[in-house]
Parts: sequence; structure tokens; C-alpha cells
Amino acid sequence: MSNDPTALREESLVRLQVLLESIDGPQVTLIGDTMLDRYHHGFANNLNSTAPVPVLKIIRSDESPGASAHIAIGLTSFGMKVSFHTAIGDDNEGESIMSTLKNMKISLDNVMEVSDRKTLTKIRFFGSRESLLDRRQLLLQADRGPNKTLSLEISNSLTESAHSSISNSCALVISDYDKGVVTLDGAQTLISAANELGIPAIVDPKLTGLEKSRGATVVIFEKRGMALLSRRIGLDDDNAAKQLMDEYSWDGILVLGGIHGVILHQREDASIHIPCMAPSADQQIGMHDAAATSLAAALGSGLSLFDAALLASAACECVLSANSGQDYIDRETLRLWLDELVWQMRISDR
Repeated sequence: MSNDPTALREESLVRLQVLLESIDGPQVTLIGDTMLDRYHHGFANNLNSTAPVPVLKIIRSDESPGASAHIAIGLTSFGMKVSFHTAIGDDNEGESIMSTLKNMKISLDNVMEVSDRKTLTKIRFFGSRESLLDRRQLLLQADRGPNKTLSLEISNSLTESAHSSISNSCALVISDYDKGVVTLDGAQTLISAANELGIPAIVDPKLTGLEKSRGATVVIFEKRGMALLSRRIGLDDDNAAKQLMDEYSWDGILVLGGIHGVILHQREDASIHIPCMAPSADQQIGMHDAAATSLAAALGSGLSLFDAALLASAACECVLSANSGQDYIDRETLRLWLDELVWQMRISDR
């Protein structure tokens, strides 16, 4: 194997192409909070007459499952099976999520509908000037969520059902938005079980809930989140990452930087920066979910952390270039982008 970084990346991309073509049914255990992403698109040509805010003329609306449900859909689109464990409300938003999951042939056996509970919903309004601009921008986000904490009985039940599926899975994914599905004890129970079985544990944690991710194979942060942690520790990002990995027994930290690319910090090796190759960057909604999906697919298939980070980087680039509100990054979209990346690298070598 070559030691040249460009050659190593090209070799990895080829492995990832083979992976996406060959995935056929391995199971991933997924537990986490679920939300509904709702989008309203339109034209903002005028300001309100009584306040300095734009008036949005809505011309199109759509919605799709977000957070852990988004990961479940992504994994299914990659050709993987998902043992999915989550809770939603018994409202119209919850029904919308259930309907989409059912259409994607994702098992609803461990999706709990909680009575008298509102499903977390993020409502985003996008607008542009009619006939002047093609590119829309986010004008407002409104969040609608549950008014009470999820009961510990439900959280424990979801942990137990997830625990029972780990022995038949190739990876564990925990997506924590601190809405009650993932508790500290539950997360640690699942990560310990994954470690005992030798399968990777991928965690997308809240910055205030890092203890839940102790012992994970890899955790996912955004660039600004890593910067905040570094400031708290008083070290630069590389050294702060090393300290965090030692403290929490992580093998790696994947930092999502959007147009600035992806950085992989590794406990046993040097940090690696993967530059962004996206032709355009129009939005970022869904990057965490795309990264978690890609990490699970690659690590669950026995590939290295570097390979997994490169696949996550490619998936994030697809997200950046997608239209706002696109449901998920599917296998074919990602495969075509990997083909493009390999072609670009070969052209640059000439």
C-alpha cells in the first residue's frame, strides 16, 4: 500500500465504491430521538407593513422524518437492515413519520407511539425574491415539541429492545438529541454490549451529554462544537481532541466542517483533514445523519476509520449540494459522487 496521501485516498475511494455495490442486508441497531422536518418554500418579495420581517408567499411544502428516523431511512437506502428503537407522539406528525418508515419497509416493532405526547417538529421557512434569485435562504425556524419528559419506563424499554438486537448487528448507532429516548445508563449499557461483541459504536451526542458516549468507537461533532470544547479545555483542536479521546475512551472524533471539509481525529494516529469537494454548498440540513449512516455502513462492513471518514465526507458533500428538504442521501447518489471523486483525482494526476 502506498504512503502517498493522494494514492491512499484514491485506494480508499475504490474500496468504498465496492462497498456500496456489495452491501446486502447486514443489520444495524439504531436508537435515538426522532423528529419531523417540515419545510415551507416560497417567495419573500415584501416586508410586513407592521414589522420589519419578510412576508413569505408559500408555493410548496414538504416534510420528512429527521434525526434517528433519517438515519434509519439512509441505512435502508444503502441496502442495510435496521433494528430501529425510538419514541414519537400520537399526533399527525408521528403518523407522518410512521407512514414514511412503513413505505421504506422499516420495521415499526420498536417505534413506540406515546399517548398525549407531541412529536418534536422543526418547521423551516425558505424564501427568495421572485424572478430575481434562484437560491433560497432560510428565513425562520420554528420548533414544536413535547411538553413533558419521556418516562424512564419507556426509555428503559427501548434500551432493552435495542440491547436484544445488538448480537445480530454489525454496528450500533446512537443519535441523541436529549429528548429522553437515550439515557446515560441506557447508552452505556448498549455501548458496553457493542464493545464486548467487537462491533463499532457510532454516537452523535449532545455536547452536554458526552458521558453517554463513553467508550464509543467514534463520535460526531460539528466544527463549531469542536471549537467550543477546545476553548473550554484551553487547547488547540488537535490536542483537545486527543485529551477528549483519552478521557472518554473514543477511538476517533469526526468533525463536520461543511465547506471546510471533514477532520478525523484518531487516538492512535495523526489527525486527517479531508477537504470539501462539493461543487456548491447550498444547505447543511442532514449532515450529521448522513455522516452517522456512512460511518455505520463502512465500519460495520469491517473497513477502517479512515475509509469510514472518507465515506462520511462524501455523504456530507452530497448533503451540501442537495436541495433543502431532500429526504436522504441514497446509495446511488453517493455511488455516483464517489465515481466523480475518483475521476477528479485521476484527472488531477495527469
